[in-house]
Amino acid sequence: MKKRLKKYNSLYVRLVLLHIGIGFGIYLFRFLGTVYFMASVAYFIYFIFKNGNRQNQALVAAAYMTGGEVVFRMTSTIIPWETGKYSVISFLLIGLFLSGTSRKSAPYWLYLVLLLPGVIYAATTLNFDTDVRKAIAFNLSGPVCLGIAALYCYDRRITKIQLQQVLWAIIMPTVTMATYLYFYTPGTQEVLNGTASNFALSGGFGPNQVATILGLGMFALFVQVFINTRNKWIFSINLLLLMLLTYRAILTFSRGGVLTALIICVVFLFSYFQGISKTKKSTIMVYITVVAGAVLLVWFITSIRTMGLIDLRYANKDATGRVKENISTGRTELISSELVFFKENPIMGIGVGKTREYREKKYGILAASHNELSRLLSEHGIFGLAALILLILVPLSFRFSNRKNYLFYSFLGFWFLTINHSSMRIAAPAFLYALSLINIIHEKKATLHREQISAQGKFAYKH
Repeated sequence: MKKRLKKYNSLYVRLVLLHIGIGFGIYLFRFLGTVYFMASVAYFIYFIFKNGNRQNQALVAAAYMTGGEVVFRMTSTIIPWETGKYSVISFLLIGLFLSGTSRKSAPYWLYLVLLLPGVIYAATTLNFDTDVRKAIAFNLSGPVCLGIAALYCYDRRITKIQLQQVLWAIIMPTVTMATYLYFYTPGTQEVLNGTASNFALSGGFGPNQVATILGLGMFALFVQVFINTRNKWIFSINLLLLMLLTYRAILTFSRGGVLTALIICVVFLFSYFQGISKTKKSTIMVYITVVAGAVLLVWFITSIRTMGLIDLRYANKDATGRVKENISTGRTELISSELVFFKENPIMGIGVGKTREYREKKYGILAASHNELSRLLSEHGIFGLAALILLILVPLSFRFSNRKNYLFYSFLGFWFLTINHSSMRIAAPAFLYALSLINIIHEKKATLHREQISAQGKFAYKH
C-alpha cells in the first residue's frame, strides 16, 4: 500500500511539473497551444482504446478536456470555439460505446428529446441573416454535453482512486492556465482599469470563463488538500497550488467563479465532516485553519497588488468607492425579460438561439443574460420547464438511494451556481453535474465486479 501511494504521489508531482512546463512553453511559443490540444486528444484516444475503458478512462479524458477547455480557447489559433465541449461529448460517447450505460438513465434520454422541439421551432423563427446552424449549435452544445455526460455517469461505478484521477485530470490543465497567466501579465498595477472584470489580467480572454475554470481548479485542489494529507510534501504542493490559482482567479475581477468555488468548498467540508471519526475531525480542524490562513494571506496580497480595488469590487463599489446600484451588473433585467418571453410564449418558447435578437427587437438591447435557467424557459417553453424539472429532481432522487458520493452537493452546486452567472458557455457545469450521478464503490468490490465480467466474457457495465 505504501509503495502504491508513493508511486501515485511521484506521478502527481511529475504531472504538475509537466503542466507548469507546458504553460511556460505556450507563453513562449503561442502555436504550442494548438499542439497541446491535439496531443491531448491523440493521447486520450489511445489511452481509452488501449484499456477498453475498463477503468473509466473516458471519464478521465472528459475531465481533462473540461479543465483545459478555456486554456485551449485562450491559446489556440485554429481550433473551433466549441471544440472543448465537442471533445468532452466525443470521449464520453466512446466510453458509452465501450461500456454501455445504466438502464436507469432513461430520464436523460427524455431530457435530450425535450430539447428537440426548440431546435425545430428555431429553424422557422430565426432571422434570415442569422446562421441557423451556428446559432443552434452554440446554444445547444452545453445542454447536449450535459445529457451525454449524465448518460455516461448515471449510477456509474467509480472507485475512490478513479475519482481521484478525475480530480487530477481537472487540476492539471488549470495549472497550465495559471502558469500561462503569470507570465502573460506578471504585473498588475499597469493594467488595472477600475473594478470591472479585467481582460488583461485574464490572459486577454473572457474573465468570467477564466475565473470559472480557475475556481474549478481551486475546488479540485481544495479536495486534494483534505483527502490526501498523509504525505506532507503533497499537502504542501497542493496548498501552494491552491494559493496560486486563488490569486489568479481573484485577479480576473470576475466574482462568479471565485464565489462559486468558495461555496462548494464549504459544502464539501460539511459533507466530508459527516463521514469521518471524531479523532480525524480534530486533525481536519488544524488543516482548515491552515487553509483559511493561506487564503486570507492571498487576499491580503491581492488587495495590496490591486491598491485596494479588489476590495471595492467585492464590496460592489466602483473605483471611487461609490456603491453600484446593481450588484448583478444588469443581468437581473435581462433574466426578467427572458421570463417575460416565456410568459408570452409558454408552449414552444421563442426558439433556440433566438433570445438575443428577440430582446433587441423588443427592447433595443443586444446582450445575453448568461443564465441557463431563464434561457431554457424562454427558448424552449414548456419543454424547457420539463427539462429543468428533470435536471433538478433526478439527481436528488438518486441521492436518496445512494449517499456514497461525498462530493455530490458540491458537484450539483457548481452546476447550479455556474449556469446562473455563466450559462453553459463551457463544458464545466455540464460535466460537474454529471459527476453528481456517479456511484462510488470500494476498490475490492470493483475488482470483484471486473473479475465477474471477465469470466463471462463481457465488458459492458451491468446495472
